[in-house]
Amino acid sequence: MIVELRHPNDHEARNAARALADDLRAQIGGLQTRLREAETHLEHLAITRKTVTGLADRLPAVAPELPEHPDYPRILAAFNHATGPLRAKDVCEALGHELLPKNVEGTRAKLKRLVKLGILTEADTGNFARKQ
Repeated sequence: MIVELRHPNDHEARNAARALADDLRAQIGGLQTRLREAETHLEHLAITRKTVTGLADRLPAVAPELPEHPDYPRILAAFNHATGPLRAKDVCEALGHELLPKNVEGTRAKLKRLVKLGILTEADTGNFARKQ
């Protein structure tokens, strides 16, 4: 005959241990769900980053800001309508300025500044074109 020695609180202790184990299992289940969600979110972020990086490589570079002078947008408009390179005299005419040396030289200085900003190119001396 086997005699089992029981402590008067043995039943309560087992119930408390079962309740604790059940509570911990529930917490573990909730944490596993949160972990899966976090891992899925990380995967989506990696995919998004790859997509954005791929698209950014295809975008044209942002044009530098034009200097503060009303002629600069008008100069660019003249180049947008041109079929080939323009000389300072051609741009001066497109802007409606008289073909005085001071006006041509002022326009040439603006064209050179647009070359330095990377907006125009000077293919050969005095011939300016929109940068491709």
